[in-house]
Amino acid sequence: MSLTQEHKQEILANYQQHETDTGSAEVQVAMLTERINRLSQHLRSNKKDYSSQRGLMKMIGQRKSLLGYIRKKDEQHYRNLIGRLGIRG
Repeated sequence: MSLTQEHKQEILANYQQHETDTGSAEVQVAMLTERINRLSQHLRSNKKDYSSQRGLMKMIGQRKSLLGYIRKKDEQHYRNLIGRLGIRG
């Protein structure tokens, strides 16, 4: 269920703004989106895993607040990011 180091590096390469960027809001949103997708897949086959369901809701809330920050900072950048990630805004 967790992300492998190689997959994290791939996400970093696609979304970081400069070479040493590992914690910008865009990178965090991309990582959270990947974790949310994996956890959603897990919950499809394990419907009664309520603790994971709660974790999923917390991750969605965290991603939502980060996206709100990005949207407030730069609307066009926000639109590009949600388009690249394939999520609704």
